[in-house]
Amino acid sequence: MELLRGSRDDRALRTAALLRRSHPADKELQLAGLLHDMGQMLRPGDRARHAVLAAEAVRPLLGERVARLVRLHAPAGAADGADGADGPGGDADAVATLRQARETAAACGPDAGVLEDWRPLLELVAAGARRAAGNAIDPLGLPRGSVPGPGGRGAGRGAGATSWPERSP
Repeated sequence: MELLRGSRDDRALRTAALLRRSHPADKELQLAGLLHDMGQMLRPGDRARHAVLAAEAVRPLLGERVARLVRLHAPAGAADGADGADGPGGDADAVATLRQARETAAACGPDAGVLEDWRPLLELVAAGARRAAGNAIDPLGLPRGSVPGPGGRGAGRGAGATSWPERSP
């Protein structure tokens, strides 16, 4: 949040606001719109790699899809490696939508609101990314009576472990 507050341009806020209106269910796309130019703040003057830098910064916090959208937002043929939107994840439509919102926000856009409005969504997506990355064991632990299986995961039903103790009649 501090890094984003340092930006003098509210185009990222306008981009995210446009995406919130046009794609209200796609939270990751909205955050990609908010964060797409973060690389320019991380390393000012390195416009050739700004999308890659931003993607590397957000990946551990917000997950692979947000990072991929941020990386691919640059126009096709840019030095950022913006081609490959149809690769893993198949986000070509989302990338095109992000690019269009970015261009629209550059010309003019809706009231962008304030950065703090995005904190709950950032926290929600970050929590989901942590769950996906650490899917081995739930923070609450394994269900009572389960046996850890390969890779530290619970063996689950039908694999020799029971989730609940058997009751006798």
